Amino acid sequence: MREIPMPYIKANQTGIVLFVILSFLFQQPWLLAVLWIVQAVGLFTGGKWNAFVRLAKPFLRTEGRETQAEELQRFNNSLAVLFLTLSLLSFLIGWTIAGYVFAAMLLLAAGVALLGYCIGCTVYFQYKRLARKAKML
Repeated sequence: MREIPMPYIKANQTGIVLFVILSFLFQQPWLLAVLWIVQAVGLFTGGKWNAFVRLAKPFLRTEGRETQAEELQRFNNSLAVLFLTLSLLSFLIGWTIAGYVFAAMLLLAAGVALLGYCIGCTVYFQYKRLARKAKML
């Protein structure tokens, strides 16, 4: 199983937090569209073309650092794209509050992950546990 160095994961989380905060501060949902592109491109290229990681990579030390399973990183990235999609669709149909709520949920998840607790990892674990349980039935 392929492993992703945590400094790359943290670079992506930092980019998410910065873009969502900027979109809130300047009340510019188009910044979330830019973030959606970054995350979607990263998701569909297996992380190879994530702009945040590419920008930070020359400055990051990964040797001997903690890693995260690619499968888990992909799940978390899928959640980010989902929340951004729901946010952007909400803005598109005029549901401004819902748009900001979905963006805030992503901000919370990425912010808490930067502090050391991965909400997406917990959701993934529970999903796998329930899937395994359902398989046994």
